[in-house]
Amino acid sequence: MNSASSFTHAKTLFGSVFFLLLTHPRIALSAEGAETTRSLLDLYREGGFVMHVIACCSVIAMTVGVYCAITLRKRSMLQVAIIPQLNELISQRDLNKAYGICELHPGPLTRALKLALIRANFQRDMYNKSAMSEAIADECFREETKMMVTVNYLNTLAVVAPMIGLLGTVSGMVKGFSALTAGKADATELAKGIGEALIATGGGLLLAIPSMLMFFVFRGMLSSNMSDIHSSLSHMLDRFTGEAHGTPPLAQSTN
Repeated sequence: MNSASSFTHAKTLFGSVFFLLLTHPRIALSAEGAETTRSLLDLYREGGFVMHVIACCSVIAMTVGVYCAITLRKRSMLQVAIIPQLNELISQRDLNKAYGICELHPGPLTRALKLALIRANFQRDMYNKSAMSEAIADECFREETKMMVTVNYLNTLAVVAPMIGLLGTVSGMVKGFSALTAGKADATELAKGIGEALIATGGGLLLAIPSMLMFFVFRGMLSSNMSDIHSSLSHMLDRFTGEAHGTPPLAQSTN
C-alpha cells in the first residue's frame, strides 16, 4: 500500500468513526429526573460557533499526524533497502554508480550523500574527507529543519486550541449573563450559556492534548532518525577512506 492510499484509507476511517461518535446517543437525566437522549452532535451544536473552528483544526491535526506517521518512519527515512549497495559501491570507490543510485532513490540520506560525493577528491589526502563530512552535516541539518516545519504545526494547534476554547467560554458566559441582565430570570437561559462555555473549553482541550502528544512523539522520531542517518553516512564515509569495514551499525535496528 503506497502513501497516498494509506492516507486516503486513514482519512476515510477517521471520518466514519468521527461520524459514529457524533451521532451515537448519550443518556442523561433532566432536571425532573426523566431520561433524555443526546448525542455528541447535540453537544457540538450547543458549543457555539467556536466548535466549527475546533472541528476544522481537528481535521488539520489528523492530516498532519497521518502525514508525519507515513513520512517519518525509520524505514522510509533511512532507506534501508539501498544501504548495503551504497556501502559496497563506496567501499570500491565507485562514486559514479553510487551517485546514480542516489538520483534514483531521493530521500534525506541520499541527498546528503550526493553532496558529499560531489566534494570527493582523489588527489587529496583522505579524499577531502573534512569537506565531505561538512556537506553531510549541513544537509542533515537542512533536512531536519524542513521536516520540523511540518511537525511544528502540531505544536501550533496544541497552543492555539485552548485559546479557541477560551473564546467559546467567554462567548457562552456573555450570553448567559446577558440573558439575566435583559430581565430573563429563568435559570435555563443562564445554564445554556454556561453549558456552551464548558463544551467549548472541553473541545479545545480535546484538540490540544492529542496534538501535543503527537508533536512530542514525531519530534522524537525525527531527531532519532536524523541521528541514525548521520551515523550511517559517517560509516559510509569511513568505508570510503578505508577507516572502517563490515556492515553498517544501524542496518539491523530499523523498524
